[in-house]
Amino acid sequence: MFKIVTDNTADLPKEYLEANHIDVVSLSYIVDGVTYGKEKELSVEEFYKGMREEGKMPTTSQVNPEEAKEFLTEVMIESKEILYLAFSSGLSGTYSSVNIAAEELREENPDLKLIIIDTLSASMGEGLVVHKAIKLRDEGKSLEETAEWIENHKLNCVHVFTVDDLFHLHRGGRVSKAAAVLGTLVAVKPKLHVDDEGHLILIDKVRGRKKALKALVDYMEEKMGSYTEENRSDMIMISHGDSLEDAEYVRDQIKERLGIENCMINSIGPTIGTHAGPGTIALFFMGESR
Repeated sequence: MFKIVTDNTADLPKEYLEANHIDVVSLSYIVDGVTYGKEKELSVEEFYKGMREEGKMPTTSQVNPEEAKEFLTEVMIESKEILYLAFSSGLSGTYSSVNIAAEELREENPDLKLIIIDTLSASMGEGLVVHKAIKLRDEGKSLEETAEWIENHKLNCVHVFTVDDLFHLHRGGRVSKAAAVLGTLVAVKPKLHVDDEGHLILIDKVRGRKKALKALVDYMEEKMGSYTEENRSDMIMISHGDSLEDAEYVRDQIKERLGIENCMINSIGPTIGTHAGPGTIALFFMGESR
């Protein structure tokens, strides 16, 4: 059986990753001059408290080719058939680093079957792509069959989210200055999505937090189309920046309005949280288009 690997930017629960034998490469983040990653982590609560209450401004660092090669070499001990589902190239250079490492590893190991897919996704959008790959693997699909399905359907993984303001996204270069001005308006909450190039795009603004949360569900209702039954029979995902109550509110709205009951909720980890900021609520599901 082939191995599925991904990045910590997929924001999947540790228990889920372990249960499904998923190896994860860690993008690092820096807080107060200290680098955190796989070996040394802040708890999610501590991380967001630092941003929310102490005004800390973390930064992040992509995986470099050497780190990617070291990680993949360890995975190869277990299997020479590997599917790497990578964080959006529109948001990080990690996908490029992994490709550089893969070229070297393929030259050194002619029997290695390593397929790398740019998911063009982030947070539990990337996580939802990983989940679909796990299902295919567990159904007995080959590495090549699974990779083909993912390539053909990754842009059906729809992302929609709201943030408390756009300051952190602008600070990290993820949205334009013009868009960030919106983040200074009192009570106006931006609605964003991830486009087909894997970039963050501002699509609307809503007055008030509750209306912004309902707008996420409106977007889902609008976009699901022929994937409605798949969302009902499988699962959708919601990630949050230290805002569990709001995530549960969105889940309950989806259950009530759309009849979808199976929903995985998890915190947005520090790597994505550095840019999205506290208070982010993100919804991920399968739809006709992004």
